[in-house]
Amino acid sequence: MRTKKKMSVTIDADIFEAIEKAAETCNMAKSQLAQEAFRLWFKKKTEESMAEGYVEMAKEDREFADTALDAQKEIL
Repeated sequence: MRTKKKMSVTIDADIFEAIEKAAETCNMAKSQLAQEAFRLWFKKKTEESMAEGYVEMAKEDREFADTALDAQKEIL
């Protein structure tokens, strides 16, 4: 069973030239370079999404803490 899939992409000529140069400089196949670029992109997007989630959780935690503090002030 084949573990790799073939795809075709259309990119700007200047990006294509940069990819060709990078692949030659790094002695990598363009497909290997593209795989690495996609992996890095997915990692970055995952990290950004997690960071946004943590910021949102911090806001919710702060709101809960403020509500709890107000409730404790009323009790005291």
